[in-house]
Amino acid sequence: MNFLWAFVIGGGLCIIGQLLIDLTAMTPARVLVCYVVAGVVLSAIGLYQPLVDLAGAGASVPLLGFGHLLAQGVQKAVAETGFFGVLTGGFTAAAGGIAVSLTTGFIAAVLTRSKDQN
Repeated sequence: MNFLWAFVIGGGLCIIGQLLIDLTAMTPARVLVCYVVAGVVLSAIGLYQPLVDLAGAGASVPLLGFGHLLAQGVQKAVAETGFFGVLTGGFTAAAGGIAVSLTTGFIAAVLTRSKDQN
């Protein structure tokens, strides 16, 4: 049942994003930014964690989940270190994922050859 919920919730989030791109004048970059901000807002008001509990990776892997991760990191850091946790919490919470994505991108750039797009 966990796989079904992950598929339904994750797929629904992707459908919403695709519809925003297809039916509005929003660019993909704006949709991505809106998803991250929505994840932060939904996490801050306590609505995103129940969705993560229900859907697992279906809710934590999309960009809404990244916003949720940032918000949770900031909340934890503020509770531990005070106001300066606002500046460091998001970075420490997302450090592993950011490091992996940068390392993978670098390895792909070294091992592959770019082609002219024209």
